[in-house]
Amino acid sequence: MKVAVLGSGLMGKEAARDLVQSNGVMKVGLADLDVKRAEAVCQAINSPKIQAYKVDAGNVAELAAFLKSYDVVINALFYSFNEIVAQTAIDVGVSSVDLGGHIGHITDRVLDLHGKAKAAEVTIIPDLGVAPGMINILSGYGASKLDQLNSIRLFVGGIPVHPEPPLEYNHVFSMEGLMDHYTDPSTIIRDGKLREVDSLSEVERLYFDRFGPLEAFHTSGGTSTLLKSYSSIDTLEYKTIRYPGHAEKMKLLVDLKLTRNDYEVEIGGVKVKPREVLLKAIDPIVSLKDKDDAVLLRVCVGGVKDGKNTTYQYEMVTYKDRLNQVTAMARATANTISVVAQMIGNQSITKRGVFPPEQAVPGDLYIAEMSKRGVVISEEFFQEK
Repeated sequence: MKVAVLGSGLMGKEAARDLVQSNGVMKVGLADLDVKRAEAVCQAINSPKIQAYKVDAGNVAELAAFLKSYDVVINALFYSFNEIVAQTAIDVGVSSVDLGGHIGHITDRVLDLHGKAKAAEVTIIPDLGVAPGMINILSGYGASKLDQLNSIRLFVGGIPVHPEPPLEYNHVFSMEGLMDHYTDPSTIIRDGKLREVDSLSEVERLYFDRFGPLEAFHTSGGTSTLLKSYSSIDTLEYKTIRYPGHAEKMKLLVDLKLTRNDYEVEIGGVKVKPREVLLKAIDPIVSLKDKDDAVLLRVCVGGVKDGKNTTYQYEMVTYKDRLNQVTAMARATANTISVVAQMIGNQSITKRGVFPPEQAVPGDLYIAEMSKRGVVISEEFFQEK
């Protein structure tokens, strides 16, 4: 198969690295507006399969001319490009996957293209990161094993292996995005009803091997398309994992209105957004730099099987790849989108149209493919006696 990768940033680079190492992939086209950056990535990967191209993804004609030579496109650009890339891929008859982006209902707009994608006989799967992405695939897999689905509880966190004060956190994505997740309300399903709860609330203690006590709390955006796919279940909630005390510290900043994007104060006749000042102040403190990170994930899918209360639990702990200097978050995210793109290309996924990950990606095959890449997902089964 031939795969196009849009964007030569960290996720695009690591997805391209996995593609060239995969036997079924014959050609990889790495496109970027900054062709020099794409060329540098190609040189670093050093494979005859990959070639750099200059493409302006905002120019539909230019984008279409590039995409039509490929079987599948991996969109690793900023989420604002997701709709235009999906629409252009449909127009030229190429399947497409993206990393998602819940802000501004971008994923909903991609899902609205289902009829067009089905008519064009292509497959579009958005939201293929870790959360959303990996958690959706595992939720769908667990749900498929139950006779009756009652609950899905999701726990995910990207954390430093060696935490440092004051926040015991180092960011692997945009701190601005993190502020949104902490500030916006979280949408969950409880007692069978859709509800909003405050982010950073309902803190609970949990444990993973090789880690001491951790905490988990509500944050926005993680439930994504699962809210619609499983709208009739009793419980559906997503919580972010951090070291103990983190939620309380961040809640203070939220309560002081320092994280809101729509709030300004006037200082000396000049209007200032406290959030912008906060981001500038804490960015050097929480920068990951060359430190080791880890991604922790736990998906608990509960219901009834053979007349008994049953839970399928999926768990993953992934660490930084020191040899290639790839963060744990990049490993989990880029491998996910690459694996699913290849499933579409090799016909392991044959559905045509636009589908969220939980409705289209075969969980058993996904787990096996991720394991080959050193991202190991375990499954446990609990049933009442």
